[in-house]
Amino acid sequence: MAENRGLLRYATDPGSSSFVEFLSAAATDLLPNKRMIGLDASGSTANLPHATTIVAAVFDGGVVMAGDRRATMGNLIAQRDIEKVFASDDFSLVGIAGTAGIAIEIVRLFQVELEHYEKIEGTPLTLDGKANRLATMIRNNLGPAMQGLAVVPLFAGFDVDAGSSTEAGRIYSYDVTGGRYPEQYFHSVGSGSVFAKSSLKKLWRPAMSEDETVSVVVEALYDAADDDSATGGPDLTRRIFPVVYAATADGARRVTDEHLDTVVRALLQRRSEHPGS
Repeated sequence: MAENRGLLRYATDPGSSSFVEFLSAAATDLLPNKRMIGLDASGSTANLPHATTIVAAVFDGGVVMAGDRRATMGNLIAQRDIEKVFASDDFSLVGIAGTAGIAIEIVRLFQVELEHYEKIEGTPLTLDGKANRLATMIRNNLGPAMQGLAVVPLFAGFDVDAGSSTEAGRIYSYDVTGGRYPEQYFHSVGSGSVFAKSSLKKLWRPAMSEDETVSVVVEALYDAADDDSATGGPDLTRRIFPVVYAATADGARRVTDEHLDTVVRALLQRRSEHPGS
C-alpha cells in the first residue's frame, strides 16, 4: 500500500539515512546528474562558468581551506566574486573546482546529505564517512563529467575522533570517477593547483599556527593567480578577498575580510620589496 501513497509515504517512513538515495527514489529529476545540460552545437562547454583554484593545509589544531573568487568562461572572466569554499557541516569544509553551476549544486546536496544522516541516525557521520559520501556523489556525476562538465572538489575537516587535536586536520582529494585520496599536510585542485602546490611546498611548515596557515594559503593562491589566468588574485580596489575557512575543535568558521585585508596587505608589501620572488 505504501507505494500508492506517492510522496506522502515519506512523511511517515523515515527511509534511508542517505538523502541522495531518498531523492533518487522520490524525485530523480532533481539530482544534478539527471539534469538536462544544454551544450552548444559543437558540444563545447567553454561558455559555462568554471571555477578554480582551491588550496588546503593542516596546522596544529585543524585545517584551513581557501579559494580564489574568479569564474571564467573560455577566455572571459564570468564573475569576480564567486564563492568556492563552504562549510559542509559543523566540522568539515568543501571547496569546488570545475563547472561552477553543477559544483555548487553538488555542494548544497552534500550539505543536506550530512544533515539528513544526522537527523535519521541521531549521530553525525565520521569524517571518513563524510569523505566517502562525497566520493559517491562525485561518482554519480561521471556521465556529465565525460561531457566536459567535471566537478573536482577538495574536502577537509577536523576529525573529532582523532587521538589529539594536533593530528585532527584531514584533507581528501578526488578524481572525476569518485576516487578518494587522503592527502598529507596540504593540497590544491584546479587549473592553478600546480603553482599553488609549488608555493605550499616552500611555505608550509609543521606546527604552524592557524594565522600562519591562513597567510600561507593566501600566498599560495596569490602565486597561482600570478601564473594562471583562470585564478583571480586579491582585489583591494573592489575589496574582493579569497574565501578562507578554518575547521578546528571549536567548529568551522569563515575568516573575516578584515583579517584577510591585513594578511593581503602584508603579502603585497613583502612582494613589492622582492618583486622577483
